[in-house]
Amino acid sequence: MALFILRRLGIMILTALCLTFIVFFLTNLYPNLEKLAKTQGNQRMSDEQVEVWLANRGYDRNLFVKYGEWLGVLPGYVIEGNDGVVRGRCFPQGGSPEDAPTFCGVLQGDWGWSTRFREPVQDIVFKRLGLTGWLMLAVMCVMVPGALIIGVLAGMREGSKLDRSLSTFSIITTATPEYVSGVIFIAVFASSTVGLKWFKGTATSAMEDITWENFTLPVLTIALYGMGYIARMTRASMAEVMTAQYIRTARLKGVSFPNIVLKHALRNALIAPFTVIMLQFPWLLNGVVIVETLFNYKGFGWTLVEAAGNNDIELLLGVSVVSVFVVLITQLISDIGYVYLNPRIRVS
Repeated sequence: MALFILRRLGIMILTALCLTFIVFFLTNLYPNLEKLAKTQGNQRMSDEQVEVWLANRGYDRNLFVKYGEWLGVLPGYVIEGNDGVVRGRCFPQGGSPEDAPTFCGVLQGDWGWSTRFREPVQDIVFKRLGLTGWLMLAVMCVMVPGALIIGVLAGMREGSKLDRSLSTFSIITTATPEYVSGVIFIAVFASSTVGLKWFKGTATSAMEDITWENFTLPVLTIALYGMGYIARMTRASMAEVMTAQYIRTARLKGVSFPNIVLKHALRNALIAPFTVIMLQFPWLLNGVVIVETLFNYKGFGWTLVEAAGNNDIELLLGVSVVSVFVVLITQLISDIGYVYLNPRIRVS
């Protein structure tokens, strides 16, 4: 197992390097850099002025060199611009190059400076990641148990009225987009005109203090959308297990139906849904953009939209690093958990 984890970690590192380089390449295309120059400088800048602005800040250099500096494996640049100002990656404008560190990249904990929020990227990313983390935790606590209960109940007696009813409910929740269910929830439970006024229509106050009133609607909006997919996967797996030979043997031996479900069928039925559940973490991290925007909850997804809309290159790169890391870690946990759930699978 240790050798398997080490091998997977090596593959994860290579994958992370490839994915972050692709994002770095796309964000450093000249149209994006030109837009950045005009946003930070002057919208009426000529092409020559744009090139001078980019050259003074090191954007016109070799792509691989810039990636190495951002990663922290190459020394940060020091450039004296045409305006006589000395600028560098590792020290702020007006600072002294002698007092600055030689390396200042992601590996050193320096993720750059956000041009949108005027703060260090790492501070923004981890703050917003923490807010989305609470949202993800609440959603998983509602979505996973609910989906498993629905899937197991539907799969226990395939073709019954209960199965058809729960399957229809799962299809409806999966087919309803989050922006539709979110608007419906706000209109029914939070509207001040025709609604019940049980909850708040926004989750902005939940950024400071999470309460039942301000956090219920966004959690339900996300949980219902993801619940149907997991429930349908659990139902299909449970229905398949209930027709297996060892289940029939248990029935012939006189084992009670509840014991058959809990002791014999449930563990095997959870093998396939486990992988699906682990895949929900990357989806929740970046897929809550619509819900966070709808309920004005300024988390990780909202930050991604702000970075993309304002061409904040450093913040986009920081968000991509976290996203890649979460995806790779959840895949590793999924593979390890799959081995323990299914004894027939061997690491080799």
